[in-house]
Formats: sequence, structure tokens, C-alpha cells
Amino acid sequence: MVDYQCEVLLKGGQLLQAGGNSHEERVDVAIANGRILAIAPSLSLKASQVLELDGKIISPPFVESHIHLDSALTAGEPRWNQSGTLFEGIEIWRERKETLSLEDVKQRAIATLKQQAMQGVLFVRSHADVSEKNLIALQGLLEVREAVKDWITLQVVAFPQDGIYGSPKNDELIEEALRQGADAVGGIPHYEPTREDGVASMHRVFDLAEKYDTLIDVHCDEIDDDQSRFLEVIAANAIRRGNGAKVTASHTTAFGSYNNAYAFKLMSFLDRSGINFIANPLINITLQGRTDTYPKRRGVTRVKELWQRGLNVSLGHDCVQDPWYSLGTGNMLDVASMAVHICQMTGRQEIDACYDMVTWHGAKTLHVEDEYGLEEGKPANLVVLEASDRYDAIRRRAIARYVFSRGRLIANTTPAQSQWQGIETPALA
Repeated sequence: MVDYQCEVLLKGGQLLQAGGNSHEERVDVAIANGRILAIAPSLSLKASQVLELDGKIISPPFVESHIHLDSALTAGEPRWNQSGTLFEGIEIWRERKETLSLEDVKQRAIATLKQQAMQGVLFVRSHADVSEKNLIALQGLLEVREAVKDWITLQVVAFPQDGIYGSPKNDELIEEALRQGADAVGGIPHYEPTREDGVASMHRVFDLAEKYDTLIDVHCDEIDDDQSRFLEVIAANAIRRGNGAKVTASHTTAFGSYNNAYAFKLMSFLDRSGINFIANPLINITLQGRTDTYPKRRGVTRVKELWQRGLNVSLGHDCVQDPWYSLGTGNMLDVASMAVHICQMTGRQEIDACYDMVTWHGAKTLHVEDEYGLEEGKPANLVVLEASDRYDAIRRRAIARYVFSRGRLIANTTPAQSQWQGIETPALA
């Protein structure tokens, strides 16, 4: 009988590290008992499975910082979003969620998570609409969280899609969602009936987070209105309460429309607050600017400027085939590529940063850094990409050749091969 020293031995890969490029030298990675046993230039260990990587990059898994699994895969139900606006999407979803069942939510959510996992996504934060009176979306996603826990980490945000004060019972529903076990509390202040309601909703969110010891993730200023300024309310609360590391402002698209005098003043408060940001470039560029003629705004927050100041920015897909975005596959490299383009982050360091925004930065946003990363002793969650570095991965949307979750190979994709069949070009003199 062979005495194996590890279950899996990855040979000759380039290990990505946070904030830098891949190693100049190739390394081997040994996996045992669901964890990374060893990382070294050359490992002489007996393994049940040996994979020759030939320079492919070994990356920590992708992190989906912001998605709505409860509405995923519902595009066209009950009708298509013809205007392409956020608000028509909300109206369509209001109709669709009246027909939700637990089985409906769970089936679509798990199908989407499998699709994501096959592309290297192993950490996901999903929002669950808690404006529906029976909390079916929430209960469905809480059951899914338990069902998939052995191969993917799922966080569930109690999200009041219609506003905490948009209906008499919504305040009660969001607190009940936290009692039932939601990981984070959300909000949507720009969609509350009045500015005053929006401010009050943010204070309520912070109070609930303290009461139930949860994270905070708010859909904030997801609008083109340059007078939508709830981000300052979030920053002020985070500064006063000292919990910025557990607070996230998602979207903040109005930030891209603020005049610079106000934006620069706000930046100093954001520095002090230490809150996290999530941009969703695919959906932001699709929904925003719909009422503009020309020039049209890009409809995305100031990703580059926030990153340059050292604030934590991660990226989300947000929607996969739902009333707001009828496209999408859950591939986080698509998200990173869109960020490179619309945020004008085409410098080499900037491209690398966009890759980090769908990996390490996302882990920081989700507050899961203790269990994330490519270090000896940490859970063996990793992805082998058909790429030589971050730039190559984003440029070609490199496939996830192997996906390991908790040390187990859960997905294996064989690259397509193309052969030239056209007319040969004559040799040049």
C-alpha cells in the first residue's frame, strides 16, 4: 500500500500574491485534509493526484461581492425591462416576487451558484429581498446557504428592496430577517419616500447591525441624481460607531455625478470611516445614464480614485439574467474587464488592481480574510487559470482549468482547441 503524504500536489504553477505579481519562480502546492499543506519551489511528496500546471497561475478563488440570487434567472418573467431602467426593474420584480416559492428560489439560486463555482467563485454575498410579506426569498437563501456550505461560502443580506419605510410592515420584516439569521443588514435610502426617510433608514440600519451583531451592506445612491448624498450619512455613522470595516456601500453611482468640490470633501470623511465599496460595472453602465441625452454619464462610482486613496473597493456581478440585467454568466473576469474599461484603469498596475478587486478585496469586504488566501494552513480554496498573470487572465477571460474547494476538486474545464483551416499565406521574401 502506498503511504500518501497529501491528497493533491500541484506542480509548477505561478502563485498569485495579494497586491503583487505572480512569483518569478514556479512553485508546487500540496493539499491535505482540506488545507494547504505546503508551498515551495519543489516538493517531493507522494500524492493521490498530481497535476502538472506548466506555469499556469494559481489564484485564490474569485469573490462575488454583490449579487441577487433570489431574482437570478428570471429575465422576461413576467415581462422584459423595455426601458432598461432601475425603476422598471423594481416594478417587474415586485410583480414576480408575488409568485415566489421556496423551491423556485432554491432551484434558481443553486443553479446560479454552481455556474459561478465552475468559474472559480467560492465566496458569494447575496441580497435577499425582505420587502415581501412572507420572507420567502430570505428563507430560501438561508436554506441554500446551509445546503452549499461544503463547497461555497454564502452570505445573505436582508435587503429591503422597497425601502424600510416604503411600506408599514417593512421595518418589522427586516428585523425579523435578522432574527432568522441573515448575515448582514441592507438598505436603499435613495428609494425611500423622502430624503428624511432615507437618512432615518440609515440610522436604523446601523442600530439593527449593532443589536444583532451583523455586517452592513447598503445599496447607496444608485441613481444619477447628484443630490443623492446618503454616502455621507453612512460614513458619518461608521466614524461615530467605529465599525467601518464591517460596513459596505454598494453602487454609489451618484458619486460619479457629484461636483468635485463636494466629492473631494467627502473623500476625506471616507478615509476616516474606513468603509468598503462595491461597484457593479456591468449593471452600473447598463442602468445608469438612461435619462441622459449626450454626453452620457458612465454611471459608475469613482473606482479609480477610491482605490488610489487606499480604500477597499471590490466588484460584483449584481445580476444574472433578471429584471435589471438580462445577460451575464456569473464570470467575475467579465466584471473585472468591464471595470478596466469604464473606469479607465488600463495601466498595468490598474489592471492588476481590478483583478484584486474580484479576489482579495472582495474577501475583505465579506470580512472573511481569516479563511481566505494562498498560505500554508489555510483552507485549500483555489483556482488554476489558463493564464500567465493577472493581465493575461483578464484580457482573455481565462478559463478556470481546475477549481478546488476545501481541498476537493469540484470543477475541471478542458480548454477549447482551435485549428486554422484557411488558405495558407505565402512565405515572405
